[in-house]
Amino acid sequence: MERISEPLIFRHLREEVPNPKQQRFFRARAKHIGYGGARGGGKSWAARRKGVMLCMRYPGLKGILIRRTMPELRNNHILPLMSELNGYAQYSSDQRAFRFPNGSRFMMGYCDNEGDLLQYQGQEFDFIIFEEATGLPEEWMKFICTALRTVRTDFTPRVYYTMNPGGPGHAYIKRIFIDRQYRDGERPEDYVFIQATVHDNRVLMDANPDYIRMLEALPEHKRRAHLHGEWDVYEGQVFEELRNDPDHYEDRLWTHVIAPFDIPERWEVWRSFDFGYAKPFSCGWWAVDHDGRLYRILELYGCVPDQPDTGIRWSPDEIFREIHRLETEHPWLRGRRIQGVADPAIWDASHGISIAETAERHRVYFEPGDHQRLPGWMQVHYRLQFDANGIPMLYVFSGCRAFLRTMPLLTYDPQKPEDVDTRQEDHVADEVRYLCMANPMKPVRTVQRTPQVFDPLSSDAPHDRYAFYKKY
Repeated sequence: MERISEPLIFRHLREEVPNPKQQRFFRARAKHIGYGGARGGGKSWAARRKGVMLCMRYPGLKGILIRRTMPELRNNHILPLMSELNGYAQYSSDQRAFRFPNGSRFMMGYCDNEGDLLQYQGQEFDFIIFEEATGLPEEWMKFICTALRTVRTDFTPRVYYTMNPGGPGHAYIKRIFIDRQYRDGERPEDYVFIQATVHDNRVLMDANPDYIRMLEALPEHKRRAHLHGEWDVYEGQVFEELRNDPDHYEDRLWTHVIAPFDIPERWEVWRSFDFGYAKPFSCGWWAVDHDGRLYRILELYGCVPDQPDTGIRWSPDEIFREIHRLETEHPWLRGRRIQGVADPAIWDASHGISIAETAERHRVYFEPGDHQRLPGWMQVHYRLQFDANGIPMLYVFSGCRAFLRTMPLLTYDPQKPEDVDTRQEDHVADEVRYLCMANPMKPVRTVQRTPQVFDPLSSDAPHDRYAFYKKY
């Protein structure tokens, strides 16, 4: 008699030994459960396995695992599950769902653009798993979470997140799980975070003992993100040199963010501007010292509070009326001659009076900014460079919250590796770029260390021929 082979999933469940972090992830019962940090921590396996265990445990359960793109979803989850669940759960390619014998369904979803969101409208799920959650914008995750509803009494709806630093959802995930800063309707008791590191994943360590050495060989900012799971740096970050060190706000060394101070009368003052209506507008005021160093001293950012990248929909008259008021009342600005630079698009008069003309009616004057993107970003990089003494050519007052929130989060465009991805909240960055292009500079020269090489013809003695290795 032919022996029926046992489904692979049962052997896996008997033999698998989750590491302590994965066990915490499996046992968590909060409404929102985050698991992640560094690469190689075993997050994807844990997410996939948790969905399977929930479906096996609760009859009739309906859950979904979501990844950014279909190729990622297929390679990382659908194909492994088809092998593991073969002979136990049936897979429907039309519905992208595994149906279990007890009636539970584990669906596989993706969301690569706003159009993909429509497939989740009107859906109902008992649990949702966002795999590599930082790859999805905050508003997409919140929209999909509106489908988390159930009338079951034996199961509490939950959302699971696995994540690495970086991506469009970085700020949201960092806020709720790392910084634990909550807004209206968000309760601290609903959020649990389990930090993962590569050292937790003994399976990977045994299979690839050189993996940690590979991570250790990465450049500093990538090593901090991928090996140590730090959330202030991440893959693809444009301005990775930007530093915010409160310990140096006063001495201004090796930090770009500093404590505010009164602006000397003889310093120049500039205004940079990027228009927005449905998206935020951004206006920054800058002081320039006698060395040409820029100080962002004040800003006006037209964004709805707690709704990133959402404009307050002020008309041009409202915007420039407020700018004029600030420039006549604020002690750092009043009585000064202010030079303005703005996006050249505000001079477009094809639909009537241009935005620049409206600004002039309120006695707010601009010159067209240089709109070249790549040279503009390089000028920002030049400004952010530290010299040998730890002093940059661009500082930011600690009260400039829009700059401090949006600039560190910008990542490169996947299609244009040297350019900022314009799908992000880049309005502050754009007006910073205009200002830097109006005050161009050359790269900062840093001191190059020259190793002392032993000269065998030299008569100097004694000489430690291993000095080079000890020092470098």
